[in-house]
Amino acid sequence: QVQLVESGGGLVQAGGSLTLSCKASGIIPSINAMGWYRQAPGKQRELVADIKNGGNLDYADSVKGRFTISRDNAKTTLALQMNNLKPEDTGVYYCHLQTWYSGVDYWGQGTQVTVSS
Repeated sequence: QVQLVESGGGLVQAGGSLTLSCKASGIIPSINAMGWYRQAPGKQRELVADIKNGGNLDYADSVKGRFTISRDNAKTTLALQMNNLKPEDTGVYYCHLQTWYSGVDYWGQGTQVTVSS
């Protein structure tokens, strides 16, 4: 029903920047939230940032002031601007969408972000 495709990951030196993009396609229902999660090797997937349906933003404490999440008006593109990257930011970043009515979660395939010291 919904397909999410991430792009923009790569290798960057500490202090650098990357911008991730998530493109949503297919039949997109009413959206409760869209956001970014990440998973480092050996760790659980964690919320990085998300946007609730009402526009409320939520950021992990570790990325506040460095990352910015944004969404276009059509809710087909979700971006994550990442500045002042740290090695601790390394991981696979996943785009996430949760539907409003059914609460179904959709995930992208992930894009690798590697931050070198």
